[in-house]
Amino acid sequence: MLVYTIKELCRTCYTCVRECPAKAIRIVGGQAEVIDERCIACGNCTKVCSQGAKVFLNTTDRVIKLLDNGPGVAAIIAPSFPAEFSDIPDHRVLIGMFRALGFKYVMEVSFGADLVADRYKRLVEEGKDYYISSDCPSIVNYVKHFHTDLVDKLAPVVSPMVAMSRVIHARYGSATKVVFVGPCVAKKAESTEVDEAITFTEARDLFDLFNINPANATPSDFDPPAGGRGAIFPVTRGLLQTANINDDSITGNIIAAEGRIDFQGALKEYEAGLIRNQHMELLCCEGCIMGPGLSKNGKQYNRRALVSAYANAKMASLNNDAWHEAFTEYSELDLSIRHRTEKPRPETTDESQINEVLVSMGKLKKKDQLDCGACGYESCIEHAIAIKKGLAEVEMCLPYTIEKLHRSVKDLALSNEKLTSMRQALKQSEKLAHMGQLSAGIAHELNNPLGVVIMYSNILLDESAADSPVRDDLKLIVEQAGRCKKIVAGLLNFARKNQVNHQLISIRDLVNHSLESLIVPEKVSISVTDKTTNPEAMLDVEQMTQVLTNLVKNAFEAMPETGSIDILLEDTLGDVSITVKDTGTGIKEEDRAKIFEPFFTTKGIGHGTGLGLATAYGIVKMHKGQITVESNTDPSKARTGTSFRIVLPRRKE
Repeated sequence: MLVYTIKELCRTCYTCVRECPAKAIRIVGGQAEVIDERCIACGNCTKVCSQGAKVFLNTTDRVIKLLDNGPGVAAIIAPSFPAEFSDIPDHRVLIGMFRALGFKYVMEVSFGADLVADRYKRLVEEGKDYYISSDCPSIVNYVKHFHTDLVDKLAPVVSPMVAMSRVIHARYGSATKVVFVGPCVAKKAESTEVDEAITFTEARDLFDLFNINPANATPSDFDPPAGGRGAIFPVTRGLLQTANINDDSITGNIIAAEGRIDFQGALKEYEAGLIRNQHMELLCCEGCIMGPGLSKNGKQYNRRALVSAYANAKMASLNNDAWHEAFTEYSELDLSIRHRTEKPRPETTDESQINEVLVSMGKLKKKDQLDCGACGYESCIEHAIAIKKGLAEVEMCLPYTIEKLHRSVKDLALSNEKLTSMRQALKQSEKLAHMGQLSAGIAHELNNPLGVVIMYSNILLDESAADSPVRDDLKLIVEQAGRCKKIVAGLLNFARKNQVNHQLISIRDLVNHSLESLIVPEKVSISVTDKTTNPEAMLDVEQMTQVLTNLVKNAFEAMPETGSIDILLEDTLGDVSITVKDTGTGIKEEDRAKIFEPFFTTKGIGHGTGLGLATAYGIVKMHKGQITVESNTDPSKARTGTSFRIVLPRRKE
């Protein structure tokens, strides 16, 4: 595998997915890994990964072993070297540093570029067919894997690296080992005719390893044959300039495209028949001067200027006679190659499967497909296809992930709200339990002496004369003793622990029965709305009647002049719901948290025990139900009033 991922460093930013023209990056478990069988070794992912998680195979150890095992090793240097070694102005010093590593020969690939450019020019001038340049191995790999119908259009000419290797073998014998030094990762696996290939950055590592620097290197020049115009080969349209081919926009018939977006677009249009009668010079990078094998952070136009300056100086000092002699000697060297289609990969995906994936990402309509590219794919459909092929994950869609996050935050907030409500309910239940025990004890102790007071006060009242001055006092005693009896009865009712007597009843009949037992004030209207599909539920009739009458009585007292009460019956997820809503004065916000506490009342002295809502709360809880309250006391609002909602299980739990 030429390119791979250091998983510990991967932060899953999808930059590598966006930059990979072959979409050879698979996201698995939130980690980006390279798919070797799809990778065209362009190295784009290694250039753009800010975390250093994408790296290419380091072959410096192989080169060291090659140098140790034999003296006849030749280093062939790519013509883009001025773009990398700008810190070494004199190229002869750099050559001396390579010789210090142990290379017997150090030669220019630019001579191979001269030969390749000449062969390409012949193809153009013959005009028998139209070709795609084949000097970039990543382009060749891409065409072989993803545009198999265009393989026959690849120019049947080797790259300058392979051409130079053949020159060396013809000049120094086939036993001579060849090491390519350049900016490209794909060169490492391009041809078996080159023994090893390292990048410029790997060459720097070798210099550091053996402590070789410009100060201790002996300047030397390239071994012949010297390169000519091929020195300009690595820049944009370098092949055309090297071959002196007419690339005029009006009269020329060659299209040049570079970079992952442009070269893909050119190939798609070529394959679709939109480009006719045109040759194409394609480069995967923005010129070889921007290859992944150069040091990072280099500037494109600065590098171009460095290469151009070197080429200009070279041509000014070139021994034209020697160059022509060498060029003539190797002009008929076999530089042909036959490009073969790689095993076709199934690239089709059923449309229904794509739609299934799109729906899973919330893309139900065409307008939901934003094609924002955040996932690394140009469109939502391409992303869906990649998901179906196991190359991507749904979570790579940024809008989907953000929406999912918002839902999670909303659900979490709802869960927190429910948890807070349950905590308050539990606290209230504990408080009521303690109050119930206390109330039961108090009521039990008061019952006996209270019974004596009631009995003897009534006897005294009956025996007193009608005009007796103490008769009014006795009436007050009887009245207040009776009130005490009701309070004690309320305490006992609140504190009771008896089981709920479940009966299958209609909640509509329950409401009607409860209202029949009440005297409705003249200026108060009551309406009952039944929205249930099945009004039946297992409830304790007596206890639930007490709850409803307490709520309706409280509503009466909250509307001393006029008003209305709306009772709504509904189905709610297997439960039944009863809502009692009035248009009264409402409950103050500071009082709402205390309304279910025993003995808490907002009524005046002598007008309530504070046990009605506490008893209702206890009964609802014994039914395993919930009772909640909403209230508005602001007269500026559309409507004031209070709404009690009771939710009860339809069946006995």
